[in-house]
Amino acid sequence: MALRYLALGDSYTIGEDVPADQRWPMQLAQKLRGHGVAIDDPQIVAVTGWTTDELSTGMDQAEFAAGYDFVSLLIGVNNQYRGRSATEYREQFHALLLRAITLAGKRPERVVVVSIPDWGVTPFGQKSGRDLRQIASELDAFNEIAREESTDSGVRFVNITGISRDHASLVASDGLHPSGAQYAWWTQAIEPSALAAVAA
Repeated sequence: MALRYLALGDSYTIGEDVPADQRWPMQLAQKLRGHGVAIDDPQIVAVTGWTTDELSTGMDQAEFAAGYDFVSLLIGVNNQYRGRSATEYREQFHALLLRAITLAGKRPERVVVVSIPDWGVTPFGQKSGRDLRQIASELDAFNEIAREESTDSGVRFVNITGISRDHASLVASDGLHPSGAQYAWWTQAIEPSALAAVAA
């Protein structure tokens, strides 16, 4: 029986402006199959623009299976973009993480958190008129919160923020979101943790 995969997030998880098969959760499922893991295409609960509280509301309205074998969570860029506080992010991220663990059958080892990429390095970010150092600093702070909460909860954490900075030119036609090629780099980084999660 194929494993069930739930991907929670925002535009980065839904793969804004890229074909469905280029979304990183789809690429990841393909990679896992290449390792002999029987896994379904991910059920994606993600909408472009969602903040942590909006993801929570979206989850309230979603229909979930009885349990998932693997859950990924990537959320927070829109909190930073809208100037929301790190304190609020920690509180809401913690609540989302607990929900993700519950959806994974109360198995934290089956959950992987992915860090927030740096949108400031993109062509859109460069033209935004925003303070790019401040964007990077605030995203680093949010990602440190996500890492701490993940570690405290026994959840795997994968940092792809450096990849987003190193491959800033690999963007979709909107000049903001990653291209399928950049998502392939993310997938390569996430793959070991995903393999360990589904084997746990």
